[in-house]
Amino acid sequence: MQGFVQVYTGDGKGKTTAALGLALRAVGAGLKVYIGQFIKNADYSEISALQRFADSITIEQFGRGCFILTEPCQADKDAARRALTAIGDVLTAGVYDLVIADEANVAVALGLISEDDLLALIDRRPPQVELVLTGRGAPPLVIARADLVTEMRLVKHYYDRGILARKGIEG
Repeated sequence: MQGFVQVYTGDGKGKTTAALGLALRAVGAGLKVYIGQFIKNADYSEISALQRFADSITIEQFGRGCFILTEPCQADKDAARRALTAIGDVLTAGVYDLVIADEANVAVALGLISEDDLLALIDRRPPQVELVLTGRGAPPLVIARADLVTEMRLVKHYYDRGILARKGIEG
């Protein structure tokens, strides 16, 4: 199978959800999936659901999940560096058909890793592996290097009416 680089970006809801849908489709076709999450470190509903596919999907969270309203600290940068290393190692290991780097674009936007780091990750991708990068603010050179780019555009969101994340829908 020929693999490609996909990017899901934009300010709308659904970037990680799209990547998880692709993971589900891949498992249905007998493919092996790895998901490495930058920034995130919480028991989201998708973690529970993906554990049911533990023989086909591996998911690792590398974030500390504690600087959403503050600036990232050195520990956050170290965690992102561990994520980048792990995802790069998995990408080239020859075990997984689909590798998802969730919130990788946000990690660049926050200065946790560099745009060059993400481009180097793309360059390491073996031709048969599908690589998906999610997160708002995808860097222009990453967009240029990708084979498929989808931008989720926010039109309307109930969060603006004060409705917070709901378990099983957003979290």
